[in-house]
Amino acid sequence: MELIQETPDLSAYLAADGVIDHHHPIVRETAERLAKGAVDSYAYAQAAYEFVRDTIPHSYDSGDLRVTWRASDVLEQRTGICYAKAHALAALLRAEDIPTAFCYQKFDEVHGLVAVRFSGAWHRQDPRGNKPGVDAQFSLDGERLAFTPDPEFNELDYPVLYAEPHPVVLSVLKAAPDRPHLWKTLPTAL
Repeated sequence: MELIQETPDLSAYLAADGVIDHHHPIVRETAERLAKGAVDSYAYAQAAYEFVRDTIPHSYDSGDLRVTWRASDVLEQRTGICYAKAHALAALLRAEDIPTAFCYQKFDEVHGLVAVRFSGAWHRQDPRGNKPGVDAQFSLDGERLAFTPDPEFNELDYPVLYAEPHPVVLSVLKAAPDRPHLWKTLPTAL
């Protein structure tokens, strides 16, 4: 699948805003801590990915009822669904000047991931969190995502790389008072 940048302006994939708040102290502190152990930007990107994947439980898996959507809140509260975890990872990567996009897959609901840009190409990464049957890994040599869409079941990869979280996703997250409500309102398409 050919990934398509929403905008040709690469600086849009480095921007901070109210969701991807990579200037927030908790994002900066986390990024600085992860960067200390990294020899280069590739190692940093993998460390940030593994940090989000492994230390921030997916709220469905952990049973956490809170809904987070702002990157700093995800890092502070240590919980989030796929979209929120993607926001946290994007903030950590953008904090270290690594272009990061938001991308999505369609299953029964829309699933959120990120794509990082290295060596002139985009590489999709899924920080959802592993569990039995899910083994997502950081990879710049072929995708190692949590899920693979099956076209026979009308599942698909959306090819667009968004500079900001999709507005449909963001509005659902912001409107949800808790995860049970969120589960009833998750988008089924973009």
